[in-house]
Amino acid sequence: MSEETIGVVGAGIVGLATAREIAVRRPGTRVVVLDKEREVAVHQTGHNSGVVHAGIYYRPGSLKATLCTRGVALLREYCRDRGLPYDECGKLVVAVTPDEVPRLEALHANALRNRVPGVRRIAREEIREVEPHAAGLAAVHSPHTAITDYTAIARSFARDVEAAGGEIRLGFPVGRIRRAADGSVEVISRDGKSLIHADRLVLCAGLQSDRVARLAGDGADPRIVPFRGEYMTVRPEKAGLVRGLVYPVPDPRYPFLGVHFTRRVDGSVEVGPNAVLAFAREGYRLTDVDPRELARVAAFPGVWRLARQHWRTGAREMRGSLSVSAYMKAAEAYVPGIGARDVTRAGAGVRAQALGRDGSLVDDFVVHHLGPVTAVRNAPSPAATSSMAIAEHIAEAVLERSPSG
Repeated sequence: MSEETIGVVGAGIVGLATAREIAVRRPGTRVVVLDKEREVAVHQTGHNSGVVHAGIYYRPGSLKATLCTRGVALLREYCRDRGLPYDECGKLVVAVTPDEVPRLEALHANALRNRVPGVRRIAREEIREVEPHAAGLAAVHSPHTAITDYTAIARSFARDVEAAGGEIRLGFPVGRIRRAADGSVEVISRDGKSLIHADRLVLCAGLQSDRVARLAGDGADPRIVPFRGEYMTVRPEKAGLVRGLVYPVPDPRYPFLGVHFTRRVDGSVEVGPNAVLAFAREGYRLTDVDPRELARVAAFPGVWRLARQHWRTGAREMRGSLSVSAYMKAAEAYVPGIGARDVTRAGAGVRAQALGRDGSLVDDFVVHHLGPVTAVRNAPSPAATSSMAIAEHIAEAVLERSPSG
């Protein structure tokens, strides 16, 4: 019997977890991971805040909620088995205004439906028992929300793939995907000099997911619109004011959680991220501008419909991007002892936000099947948390489907 080859495009945490899962489930299968970068986990994975989400926010019964719960258990066990950092520092979601309290109550009920372990609603006087320097009217406390190092996890997944006989081919920008006469899939590099044949192909291209899926014959929607999230780092002398994670009550009309305080596994504390439209798919700086990307964004009707719905929020986020004082104004309501003078600008990440033509923000995981090709079209937060569960979900579908679809 000839050796089966399964290709995976994308060496972020979802792609690597998927490649690892396939190699574990189907020993002897040749698994090849392709990525245009020279290292793994360069983009969304490498710019992740490191939070292991417990499932507070997600609609009960959704793929997000199901895979998050499963993913946390798998990730915790994996980190402990491999000696990777995993710190259950806990999270507070804090209501600071009276109008946020009903939303906090709804969030608590949602967390209970999702069976978030240990989650409880706490009153004003209890907030400081959890976070002595935090302020608010009420909060939801998730004691088992954790932090980790997703780049280290992704690198460990890559080693697992190679240990199982798989291959990580970096520096391989995908230029063409086509069906061969024998039913296999040919993946050709952008310069035309490299080629692999795969019996099945999984696309986990993150920020490039819509473009790569189109190469395989998928439709245009949902479209990826890049949003840059900028962080501040709290100066070391003030980092001790935050024990774990302090979050605002999210606005259900908007997909981003709002600026929050996050302790990292190295002991530092970050504030952020905000959310502003990036001017390039990998636009980590305000000065990173891709005119072709801007033209594509401007030509997409979904962007204009989104802008009409959320222009006030967008304007506020842009002010915060330009001014540290404006950025920290909202954050100070949660930890009053940390202000603009106590932070410095840090790095930024770019989120692949999937958007429909009607301006709707695609919130759940989206996977399309195109014969022997499986395309992950949307893998938003908590994709890193859920990566091992997403990998199970994808591997099961890929291995059970016949190559012809």
